[in-house]
Amino acid sequence: MDTYVRPDAEGRTETEHFDVLIVGAGLSGIGAAWHLQDRCPGKSYAILEGRAASGGTWDLFRYPGVRSDSDMYTLGYRFRPWKEAKAIADGPSILKYIREVASDHGIDKKIRFEHRVVGASWSTPDARWTVEAERGESKERVRFTCSFLWMCSGYYRTDAGYLPDFPGRERFKGEIVHPQKWTADIDYQGKKVVVIGSGATAVTLVPAMADSGAAHVTMLQRSPTYMAVRPSQDPFATKVRRRLPLSLAYIVTRWKNVLLGMYFYQMCKRKPEKVKSLLLGYVRQMLGADYDVERHFTPRYNPWDQRLCLVPDADFFRAIRQGKVTVVTDHIETFTETGIRLKSGAELAADMIVTATGLVLVPVGGARLTVDGQPVDLSKRFIYKGMMYSDVPNLASVFGYTNASWTLKADLVCEYVCRLLNHMDRHGYRQCTPHNGDPTLREEPWVNFSSGYIQRALAHQPKQGSKRPWKLYQNYALDLLSLRFGRLRDAMVFSR
Repeated sequence: MDTYVRPDAEGRTETEHFDVLIVGAGLSGIGAAWHLQDRCPGKSYAILEGRAASGGTWDLFRYPGVRSDSDMYTLGYRFRPWKEAKAIADGPSILKYIREVASDHGIDKKIRFEHRVVGASWSTPDARWTVEAERGESKERVRFTCSFLWMCSGYYRTDAGYLPDFPGRERFKGEIVHPQKWTADIDYQGKKVVVIGSGATAVTLVPAMADSGAAHVTMLQRSPTYMAVRPSQDPFATKVRRRLPLSLAYIVTRWKNVLLGMYFYQMCKRKPEKVKSLLLGYVRQMLGADYDVERHFTPRYNPWDQRLCLVPDADFFRAIRQGKVTVVTDHIETFTETGIRLKSGAELAADMIVTATGLVLVPVGGARLTVDGQPVDLSKRFIYKGMMYSDVPNLASVFGYTNASWTLKADLVCEYVCRLLNHMDRHGYRQCTPHNGDPTLREEPWVNFSSGYIQRALAHQPKQGSKRPWKLYQNYALDLLSLRFGRLRDAMVFSR
């Protein structure tokens, strides 16, 4: 599968063509390939993967304790039951699951590794995309064409995470590591570690490092994050698996978790003070009456204005109680030779600093798009049903939920794209283009989240609209009805 151009009858070369090109061989890309094989079996396709291995996020991130922050009964594929005991799974287990799906269905044979897509150009007369990729370390430029382009390359830069310009950083004599760049040879045994950040990565890293050899771990945060404790194993799932066939038990548990998640999210929006009291009450119960929960665990925003951090089996709080972990809420004045000086005047000694400071978000994996020779500025486009872009033909991308498991939305996007492709085939259409013809449609931010990594990226992201089909409801039940059963002809323009 390593031939990129093939000779014609006269010995000339032509660009390899596919009905569908999938970009990315992570959780979304492997799921897209399965749906395509299952629902559109006549379509030729290939997967272009920028890295040397499949798995996406779950192969990229190697830091201690890396795990899901969603349960695997909803993060797992709808078509492939999760069989492991832990519902909150570690990264290697999730990676194994993704690769097993790819291997069992022959999807792995369709992957072109070390092909980083850098641009794609649409031609209306030809009704096809020309996709340009950089291959291997030499970054040799190779081209493919396709009738439909399916972007499953994630939402952040894989080559670098977000790193603020910390004053005095060059002075620090120890090691500074971003979790996105973690390698197997990083040694923190017996060291004093400061982890900067309070998001999901930090809340995972801190107890994992504390329990696996660090002398002490300090989590340094500017402001707190809401944390919710869940058992790593789902007692309900364990019970129903004893009584029902595996596939049925998986469906029942999946829907139980979907509905509970939706209920909790709605509670956060309708009764934020009540939910806040419940969450903080549990933290006080875990850490004791003398702990300063107000300072270190009480955010300035309401629950689900930012994503909640999951604490499986209360490991983070247990590490604090055992004296292995300290939480410090303050601002950085400067790095020093031996640690960090804070604006309060306090100093944190450190042998190693881990900058769990977030991701750099980019639409469609950072690829440049043009339509009929005109550059596409996605920040000026509306996003259609959370997956396509106004006036951009034959292109879909996968972006999961901010308030639930990524794969719940990814599976629905896959179903919809396959419905769309089959509809085009039945009617002889070559092109489908979302188009806004409603002058009353108001522009709204792509995601209504106050998180720093979202706010930094909003100016470069597409916009959602004030009404269907341009509005993102972040609601699985509504999306299921719309994407699995809803009309294909709404704001979608088909042509031959």
